[in-house]
Amino acid sequence: MFERPASGERAILVQLDLGQGAIEERLSELKLLVGSAGASVEGVVQGRRASPDSKLFAGSGKVQEIAEALRANAGDIVVFNHALSPAQQRNLERELQCMVIDRTALILDIFAQRARSHEGKLQVELAQLEHLATRLVRGWTHLERQKGGIGLRGPGEKQLETDRRLLGNRVKMLKTRLALIEKQRKVRRRARERRDVLSVSLVGYTNAGKSTLFNALTKAGAYAADQLFATLDTTSRRLYVGGANVVLSDTVGFIRDLPHALVAAFQATLEETAQADLLLHVVDSASEDRDAQIEAVNQVLAEIGAAEVPQILVWNKIDLTRAAAAVERGDCDKLRRIFLSARTGEGLDLLRDALAEVASQTFGDDAGRATGAADERSEQS
Repeated sequence: MFERPASGERAILVQLDLGQGAIEERLSELKLLVGSAGASVEGVVQGRRASPDSKLFAGSGKVQEIAEALRANAGDIVVFNHALSPAQQRNLERELQCMVIDRTALILDIFAQRARSHEGKLQVELAQLEHLATRLVRGWTHLERQKGGIGLRGPGEKQLETDRRLLGNRVKMLKTRLALIEKQRKVRRRARERRDVLSVSLVGYTNAGKSTLFNALTKAGAYAADQLFATLDTTSRRLYVGGANVVLSDTVGFIRDLPHALVAAFQATLEETAQADLLLHVVDSASEDRDAQIEAVNQVLAEIGAAEVPQILVWNKIDLTRAAAAVERGDCDKLRRIFLSARTGEGLDLLRDALAEVASQTFGDDAGRATGAADERSEQS
């Protein structure tokens, strides 16, 4: 038994090479994640293993190296860029005598800080509770004390059983609330379909510039910053391009190894992406890791059932690469890729023309004209 150590803000990062490749890119991304969570990076411990150690993940020798890095850099928290089992996390905290978190817990912490809407907060809480449910056993010394009480707990019910029961009740309540919100969203979606409104979702790797592009197209003023997961809550605005009505939605950014708990909790929001008529896949063209980022996004899209939705690649940040604004077409003159800069506005007209072209092909030349410019108003989901 042990009391879990208090958390801290001076982080020692651990990145092991388990044969997954792109180690430097993964480490750079972890540093950005830790910074986004509000902690400072005081040291980095790297190593190579054929497979994780079942007890300590990193092995006893590497754990000793981590302990030395903690002492040398006055660190107070260790962040693994891997998924740890509850037993591994507990064993590491015993050995290191400080808080140890994995990649999943780190991303959940960032999501908890950034959620603003009621739905977003519910989704984050659900993901956190489902992650916590696997880490209740033997995590705190009080969890094994037997307690009883009329109207409070069953006779002899342990604190662990009480916590598990209360957690289960809260999870059930959150799922009920989210189901109600999803029902309301489906009503709005059916209304758009009846009015021949083109539904377009912005997707892409986190920090690719989706919110900046969303603001440039809609003047919505959504929060945008040079950080990972700057915005979480899905925001929709109505556009009127080329005589067609378009509803553009800005969604949460994706990341490699996105925790399954988050995908499950955000299923209702991500379903908006799966139900879209068109996906604008925003790519940071200035990133050296852009091909791997595109692949990571496509993997998440496949997981949420959106792999078959038509997609146009939006090659963003051409102001950093000095590329020219352009439209690239593939077979049968199909729109394939658009080069633009959301920050400077270069190439935005090409994107508007592309949206008008897709709307015309989807609903016909007269799509959306009946509603007129009077429908050019904003709506937020």
